[in-house]
Amino acid sequence: MTTETQKITFNEHHAYSIGVISDTHGLLRPEVITLFKGVDLILHAGDVGDPDVLEELKSVAPVLGVRGNMDYGNWAEALPVSRSLSLGKTKLLLIHDMDWIDGQTALGDYQVIITGHTHRPLIEERNKVIYFNPGSAGYQRRQYPVSIGKLVLDNGHLDARLVELGV
Repeated sequence: MTTETQKITFNEHHAYSIGVISDTHGLLRPEVITLFKGVDLILHAGDVGDPDVLEELKSVAPVLGVRGNMDYGNWAEALPVSRSLSLGKTKLLLIHDMDWIDGQTALGDYQVIITGHTHRPLIEERNKVIYFNPGSAGYQRRQYPVSIGKLVLDNGHLDARLVELGV
């Protein structure tokens, strides 16, 4: 697994807001732009579908993304399969599909693991690690709602929430 590692510094005494999105499959709904206004960073957990999605999100905040199983072409090959991010003392792993995590990755080293792929929105804590899937922000799949996520780091406290889009 090719993991890109990044350290992001910010003032830990102020809230740091992250928009989390996945499985757009080439469709970026206008309400996503509205809901992400004011975030400090946007994370895209793969199946972007079209590089224009990332460019439009960049008009709101810096964007870091990973490649999904439906992302093809030169633009997609430029995306890493996973990203390891350090935001202050908080470590996050961004990957499209949990099945892509190899046996070398120590999941307990992370406070948050962000995935996509299933289209199923999820916030679940296991062994002191938050597993966060924002669901699909693109086309509705199965019975799952169309949704995005938000993470807020504030003085060492982490708040994760899902936002359903009125689709």
